[in-house]
Amino acid sequence: MKSNRVPRLGRDLSQVGLGCWQLGADWGDVSDEQSHKILAAAAESGTTFFDTADVYGDGRSERAVGAFVNSHPDKARFTVATKMGRRADPHVAAEYNLDNYRRWTDRSRENLGVDCLDLVQLHCPPSEVMHDPQTFDNLRTLVDEGRIAKWGVSVELVDDAMRVLGEPDLATIQIIVNVFRRKPLERVLGAADEAGVGIIARVPLASGLLSGKYDEDTTFADNDHRTYNRDGSAFDVGETFAGVPFGVGVKAAREVAALTPQGWTTSQLALAWLASLDISTMIPGARTPEQARLNSAVGDYPQLDDATMAKLAEIYNRDIREHVHARW
Repeated sequence: MKSNRVPRLGRDLSQVGLGCWQLGADWGDVSDEQSHKILAAAAESGTTFFDTADVYGDGRSERAVGAFVNSHPDKARFTVATKMGRRADPHVAAEYNLDNYRRWTDRSRENLGVDCLDLVQLHCPPSEVMHDPQTFDNLRTLVDEGRIAKWGVSVELVDDAMRVLGEPDLATIQIIVNVFRRKPLERVLGAADEAGVGIIARVPLASGLLSGKYDEDTTFADNDHRTYNRDGSAFDVGETFAGVPFGVGVKAAREVAALTPQGWTTSQLALAWLASLDISTMIPGARTPEQARLNSAVGDYPQLDDATMAKLAEIYNRDIREHVHARW
């Protein structure tokens, strides 16, 4: 698989990573045995970047990733990113302080079985956290104390991404980018590339919408966020179907599916679109080993042709843009 160098991180990341939210919770039930098989399938297919968070299954995802990576004698080839901040209750700016950072990272280090975390990202904090210089001084303290090697941010808003890009030691920005969420292309991706900051594209398949497999009658388990968070009542609605109303997304995804090259899946088409951009890695999730293998395969696929790229842009501008572009 192709890898991309991230200068500020000082590491090469596989072009296709693995998002590990589903190994913890919120995507229906995934057993520990299945989690291991998914991680193994991704790694065997060339994926070396795993993204998790301390709140995914209250640490279950971190423990699964840590156990898998630490079982390999060549574990140094893997990069594990975790996130912190969503354990705060209430989730307010005041909770993003050095004492909590130490507690949260100590817990993640234990879960992942490491002394020093490769990369820690603030987990979609309130915007005011991004405007407080103390936030970044505290993260630098964690580096100085040896708890973390590098730090980044995971954000909802383009404006928050642009704000934090001014920090000279920011390593990565994680942001929603996919065929149905294009606003980061306007400012964030180019500025990050110029600064040597990595872009981690999350929700790359719009919570499965861009698989082209759903119809208006598709249902999900009660403990799946695609059931309980469609209105944004549990967390930012942009994390569920990328904020696109389900019916609108299903209809648009049918048109995306019609563009799928022979021998590809529609999910691979959507990931190949991302691979054409200035991103460091993308983090599709997988609930089966086969999904992980199919996702990873995109790291060796050719670029989409200009006609397909233009048609995907047309679908976005006609059907999706009004629902998401101004919101995030």
